[in-house]
Amino acid sequence: MTINYNLDDVESVAKKILEQATSKTILFEGDMGVGKTTLIKTLVKLLGSNDIVSSPTFSLVNEYVTDEESIYHFDLYRVEDEDELYDFGIETYIYSDQYVFVEWPSLLKPLLQDDYTIVNITLSENTARALTLKNFG
Repeated sequence: MTINYNLDDVESVAKKILEQATSKTILFEGDMGVGKTTLIKTLVKLLGSNDIVSSPTFSLVNEYVTDEESIYHFDLYRVEDEDELYDFGIETYIYSDQYVFVEWPSLLKPLLQDDYTIVNITLSENTARALTLKNFG
């Protein structure tokens, strides 16, 4: 699935992601500044959390809560190798049956064995974005 959108359309794009994703583990790919965190903020809100969403660049993971579940948001930009992922227990989160949103997932992808969804965002003309969603597993 490919969606072309502007930042004004983020909520409708987030709804489509929730409808089309076959997994609660969603990996977000795209260059810095393309809108990954903005999209995740909207997803967290749509899932029912009132928590303030920010990129967990330095903490590696943020947890947001809803009335029914937790949502884990990772930013793996600063992670240098797979050992670091295991050191902070990435498998506990990935296999938790909760929503897991991962920015900069390149080190994580080879470790995933179950279903996951990749959302790739690129800038197109002006401020428009192109989003591609692919389900795996």
